[in-house]
Amino acid sequence: MDTEAVRSFVRAAELGQLQHAADELGVTQQAVSKRIAALERELEVRLFTRTARGVELTLDGQAFLPHARAVVAGVERGIRAVRPNSRALRIDVLGFRTGQAVILHDYWRAHPDTDLDVVTLRAGDPRVVAAAVRAGDIDASFRTVTDPATLPPEVRMTHVLDVPLELLVGPGHPLAAARTVTPAQLRGHRIWVPGIAPRSEWAEFYDELAADLDLRIDGAGPNFGVEVLLETLADSPDVATLVSPRDRLTWPAHHDLRRVPVAGPAIAYPLSLIFRRVDPHPRLHAIIRHFRSLAAVPGPVWRPAWGRTSWASNA
Repeated sequence: MDTEAVRSFVRAAELGQLQHAADELGVTQQAVSKRIAALERELEVRLFTRTARGVELTLDGQAFLPHARAVVAGVERGIRAVRPNSRALRIDVLGFRTGQAVILHDYWRAHPDTDLDVVTLRAGDPRVVAAAVRAGDIDASFRTVTDPATLPPEVRMTHVLDVPLELLVGPGHPLAAARTVTPAQLRGHRIWVPGIAPRSEWAEFYDELAADLDLRIDGAGPNFGVEVLLETLADSPDVATLVSPRDRLTWPAHHDLRRVPVAGPAIAYPLSLIFRRVDPHPRLHAIIRHFRSLAAVPGPVWRPAWGRTSWASNA
């Protein structure tokens, strides 16, 4: 089996577009298409279906993906065995528009000699990601396993940054003109967060946020992407959402969306990094130091219970 074809399949599955996979692999989109087509002929199944937004895995593609990742990881481990200093630092982020990805990009711009491979594993359950770290599929992930006792013993988790959340609303929302809002002022307002993955740390975060601060967090409905969310906010007088100030969000000028900081207390998400306990990538600690060097959220601050534990404070 052609391992470059398997690698092309994995990158296309992770990025959702053949062109993005081609750009990262340094080949043409046609080359990626040919590799995947050859792989499909060899396996005698369809791995992708094309959509208006790119490509999506078929059921056969979903079944093949974890094994394909294992093949790619095995090849990379073999290369690492003979060229230990040549390997890129492979880090998983929740999404390429998220604040964690933006901060990581800022670090790379300041240190362009750092060979980074930034991926998104599209796994809702952070324990799946922890297993990928343990297996060597990735070097690290910006995820949180809220019960550290369930982490594999080969894997470590450390707190790197508290991420404040702010309200994002359209011009017709009652809080659109506010300079800041308190959690008490958010009570009764619909805070729409579509696509919260079950068993994810974000599901636990929003459940605890709603219970502690008496907020109405609505995760109903399918997630049609950030563009649809922004359009909904622009057109609605009663829908809001919560975002990070660093999230890379852009919208047409006529949307006239407003970012409103939350204070008294601020709402913060404790961002963690999962990585191997033994022999972590040599570039990883510099990235941890960069995240920890960023400004702290001014108090008072609300954090979930699992973000107030000793591992989150001192790890």
